[in-house]
Parts: sequence; structure tokens; C-alpha cells
Amino acid sequence: MGEFGLIKHLTKDIKHVQPSTKKGVGDDCAVMDFGSKKVLMTTDMLLEGIHFNLEYVPLKHLGYKAAVVNFSDIYAMNGTPTQITVSLGISKRFSVEDIEALFSGIRLACERYNVDLVGGDTCASMTGLTISITCLGTAAAKDIVYRNGAKLNDLICVSGNLGTAYMGLQLLERERIANAKQPDFAGKEYLLERQLKPEARRDILEALRKAGVKPTAMMDVSDGLSSELLHICTQSGVGCCIYEDKLPIDFQAAALAEEMNLNIVTCALNGGEDYELLFTCSLDDYEKLIPVDDLYIIGHITKPEYGCNLIGRNGEELTLKAQGWNAFQE
Repeated sequence: MGEFGLIKHLTKDIKHVQPSTKKGVGDDCAVMDFGSKKVLMTTDMLLEGIHFNLEYVPLKHLGYKAAVVNFSDIYAMNGTPTQITVSLGISKRFSVEDIEALFSGIRLACERYNVDLVGGDTCASMTGLTISITCLGTAAAKDIVYRNGAKLNDLICVSGNLGTAYMGLQLLERERIANAKQPDFAGKEYLLERQLKPEARRDILEALRKAGVKPTAMMDVSDGLSSELLHICTQSGVGCCIYEDKLPIDFQAAALAEEMNLNIVTCALNGGEDYELLFTCSLDDYEKLIPVDDLYIIGHITKPEYGCNLIGRNGEELTLKAQGWNAFQE
């Protein structure tokens, strides 16, 4: 069934009984109404051996990343993260100093993004380290952006660059498999940073607000551009057309992909963990978007019967497929 098929299967009959519940399963965050401000909530779980490998992931970096990926979900709804709770499953091979290092990363992320750590839970684990973080945030009702608002002829935009975090992972795995005592990371530091210590794109939201632009639909790129774009199109009832030569790709990532005989476009479409913002906005906002730094227009929304397509550099049309991260796929 895959991750998203299982979620849909398990939640299809859920009915909300609380009037404060405005949006449940199916977006980056749940939305609750408790007055003038709407409360956003998201949660992420990271499992050792599935989401991270402690052979090359420093615990402080892991803590920072675990917090930031939750902040990114709040920003993907055009909200502001405010509080987190942290729950840990800890096996006996971890010392107090290890957990202090993990928490130092979480606390650093909270300090940088002005988020309070307000609670959580700890328990013993028989299978290594488990990290579960729940993040709360706020937004005015008029500001919240869902996945289902994309309209015909809307522009498709993405921040930063794509596939870089995936190439950072490939680099780390290559050196681990080679069992290199002195791994060769020279000139590839940016790739490592994107994988080990990503940042949430608060700056893009601030720039859009300053420019007077409100996205019509938005997600963060955690599972891969193709997967996220298909979510937006499915929930909005539209198609899309994006262009290969418009995809923002970092030089270091492209160079390493060539070295490792990987297709960098495939990596950009399906790599995941970039935590960039993918959004649609009105064609009328085109002139406002041009001055925004580190933002790229990669395509446009089409009629649903046209499907979701990538136009290659030679004009060939390829159907987009969700080949990014799937929690239940080997």
C-alpha cells in the first residue's frame, strides 16, 4: 500500500467531533481553531537505522535536524512555529553525555527559530534511538496555506536547490561503505551540511510577505519534488507542467552525481530531505516574485486532464511519478 496508501486506509472513516478541529489528516499540519489565532500541529518520528545512521551522523546535528524538519512543516502552512515536545526511546548503549549532545542540537534549533521546548517523554528502547517531536505553531486564519488551493495557470515555485541533501547522503554512504578512516569530503562541505544540518525556509516566507505574495498551495520538500507536487495537484484537482532546465541544481551536487554515475535530474525530482518550500501562486504575482532571492519559477498549473509532466531539455514530455521517500519501501 505504501506509506500514503496506508495513512489513507487507516484514516478514511475518521470523523471529527470537536468544533475546534478545522483540518485533520492530509496536509503538512493539523489546524485547530481556538480563537483569533489558529493553532497548527505537526509531528515527526525518526528511527535509528531507518532515518539516520549514527556511524556518520553526529548526535548534535541529529537533534538540530529533528527539530528543524518539524519547523519546516509549520512554515509550509505559512505559520510560525512556537513550541515543541520531544519524546525519546533510548537504548542502554547511549550515555548521558550522548543524550546531552542530542539535546544540545534540539536546543540550538529552538534558540535560532524562537521556539520553546515545553515537554515530552523518555522511555527505554530495545532497538536503538527513536526521536519523536511534536511541534505547535500559530497563524491567522487568512494566512494559512493548504495543499488544495492551486488554480489553473498558477505559477509553480520552489526555493533553494533540489537533490543536494540526497547527494550529501550518497557521499556519506560511499565513504562509510569504503570504510575510509579519512573520508574525502574536500570541496563537498555544502552537500554534507544540507544532509546533516538542514534549515527551514523562514526567510522565504518573510520575503513573500514583504513582496505582498500569498501562495495558493504550499508544501515543504521532504519526500522529493515529484511526490510533493503530485500531492498538491491531486488535492487541488489540477495538472502541472514543470521544466527540466528550470530546476535549481547546485554545482557540487551535479558534479558528485556525474562522478557517481547518477542522473542529477532524477535526484532533484526524487531525492527528498531538501526541506525547501514548494508552492503555487497567481500568475498576477510574477513581477513580485522576480526580486525574491533564492526563489525559482519551475512551471505552471494545467488542467487535470493534461496530467503532471516534466518537459525535458529537448522538449520531450515525461510523466511525473512519485518515486521519492516511502517509509514502507525497501
